Amino acid sequence: MTVNYEYDGVTASQELEAYVKGKLDKLFNKYEFIVRADVFFKTENTSNRSSKMKTSIRLSAPGPRLFAETTSDSFHKSAAEVLTALERQLDKRKSLMQTH
Repeated sequence: MTVNYEYDGVTASQELEAYVKGKLDKLFNKYEFIVRADVFFKTENTSNRSSKMKTSIRLSAPGPRLFAETTSDSFHKSAAEVLTALERQLDKRKSLMQTH
């Protein structure tokens, strides 16, 4: 399983990558069918300070790709919200998968 990080208008942060990687590892352990994750960090050019930091995550798994994004006042908060949304999608995907 690989994780790719992309930064748009943001300097790379090892601490932020470690935070997201830790959260993603929990998902990978729970949902073994995940192949790859693409994580995008971007700053939005808005006057509203509470919606400036955008985090998007795209997961590759059997079937259509899973995607979620959210905007918050910090990358940690937006990453946590995105991972919660992806976990709901993964629960739904897992319930639809059949074992033979």
